[in-house]
Amino acid sequence: MQNVDYYTEPEKRLPVIGSYDVVVAGGGTGGVFAAIASARQGAKTALVEAKGYTGGTAVDGGTALHSFYNLYKAFPQAPKKQLVKGIPEEFIGRLYEAGGTAGHCEMDVYYDYDSVCTAIDTEIYKRVSLDMLVEAGVTLYLNTMVVDAVRDGDRLTGIVVQSRSGREVIVANAFVDATGYGDLCAFAGAGFSEPNDYAVVNSIGVGGVSVEGFRDFLEANGGLGQLAHGRRSDRERQIIRLGGHGEHFPEAFREATKAIGMSCVTTTLWDDYFMFLKFNLKLDSSPTNRDAVSAAEVELRGRMAKGIELLRAHVPGCEHAFIARSSPQITIRRARCIVCDYDITREDVLEARRFEDEVMLYGFMDLAPRLQVKDGGWYGVPYRALCVSGLENLYATGMMITSDHDAHMSTRNTVSCMGHGQAAGTAAALIARKGIDSRSLEYGELRTALIEGGVVLE
Repeated sequence: MQNVDYYTEPEKRLPVIGSYDVVVAGGGTGGVFAAIASARQGAKTALVEAKGYTGGTAVDGGTALHSFYNLYKAFPQAPKKQLVKGIPEEFIGRLYEAGGTAGHCEMDVYYDYDSVCTAIDTEIYKRVSLDMLVEAGVTLYLNTMVVDAVRDGDRLTGIVVQSRSGREVIVANAFVDATGYGDLCAFAGAGFSEPNDYAVVNSIGVGGVSVEGFRDFLEANGGLGQLAHGRRSDRERQIIRLGGHGEHFPEAFREATKAIGMSCVTTTLWDDYFMFLKFNLKLDSSPTNRDAVSAAEVELRGRMAKGIELLRAHVPGCEHAFIARSSPQITIRRARCIVCDYDITREDVLEARRFEDEVMLYGFMDLAPRLQVKDGGWYGVPYRALCVSGLENLYATGMMITSDHDAHMSTRNTVSCMGHGQAAGTAAALIARKGIDSRSLEYGELRTALIEGGVVLE
C-alpha cells in the first residue's frame, strides 16, 4: 500500500437491518422531536445518532434554550405569547419534574435580548429525552454514524450506517436530516453551500465556583449584562443566569478572555456550579474539514484550561474552580447550508412575515438588541423551507436551513430547531403512511396534525 494514492474497496453486500416508515438522522436538538412526532403519528420510526446519548447542541453547548416566547419585555405594547409549545413544551414539563430546568424564567436584566431564560441541566436533559423517545416507540441506533445514502432517482430509499457491528443499511419511506452538519443531505446529492460564517465552540461545566461571587465581580466592574432568577438547588429566586460585558472588565482579565474566545455568560441550576462556559474559535475553513477540526479540538482544550486559570485568579469564590464536564467534540453553529424549496430571508424574520404554509412561529433573534423581530412580534417558518430541493422524501431541519447569516441567527437557535423537528417529523410520517412525496402533502392535513400536536400557528 506504500506510495498508492487510492484504494478501491472490494464490493460488499451490506445487510439491511431495518425497514421503517421514517428514519431520522441525528438525535440532536431537533432530531429528538422529529422522531417523537413521527412515532406519535403512528409511523414506524428509527433514530440514528453518532453519540451514545441524545440532545445535540442543547446539551453539548450547555446553554439556555432560546426561546419559547416572543420578545415581549422589550416592547411594552407587545402581548406576551408563548410561540413554541407542542412536544418541546411537553419536554420542558418533564424536564422540570425531573429537576432538569427552572422553567421559563423572566430575564431581570438584558431583556431586550430575550424575555425569558429556560436554563437546563445537560445530563438530566439527555436522560429525559431518551425516556420520551423510548416511550414513543422509536427504535434507537446510538453510537451509529450515517455514512452514505441510497437513492433511486429523486427518491431516497435508504441510508448506510456504520457502527461497531459493521456497515449496514436501513431502509425507509421518508427521511429527516437532523445531523446539524447536513450529512444525510450531502450523501443524498442535495445542493449545499458551506458559508463558514460562525466560530465553532466547545463548552465546559465548571464546579467549585460561587454564583454570587461571579455576580459581585461583574457588578464591581460595571459589567453585569445578564441576570435571571429561578429555582436553583431546590430554592426559588436564586440566580440562574449571569452575563457580563467585556469592555468593563479589568484589562488583564478582558484581554485574556478575548484571546481565548471565552464568553462570560453562564446558566446554572445548582449551587457552586456553572452549567457552561463557552470558548469560541473561528476556523479558516468549514467545520466539515477533518484536519481543521482536529487542530481546533486541541486548541480549544488548551483554552479551557486557561479559562479555569482566569476564574481562579480574578473571580472571588472561584479560587478552586475545576472542569466538571466538557463537550465530547466541538459544537457548531453551521456547517453545510442545504438548498431547500424556500430560503428564509433577513426581511422575513425582521419584518415578522407570515406564510400560507407555515409550520411554526418564532420570535427570537440572536443579534438582539441590534436586530430584533419587528415590534416584539413573530414570523412563520414555511413548510417549503424544510423540503430539500431535488429530493422527494427528505427534510432538512435546524441550523442546516436559511442561507442569509442574519436570518440564520434566528432560525438556528435551539427552540427553533425543536419546532422544525416536530414539523418535519410530523410531515415525514404523513407522507410515509400515504406513500406520497413531500410536495404532494396537502398543507391543510399537515396543519391539522401539527395543531393536534400542540403546535402554535395562530
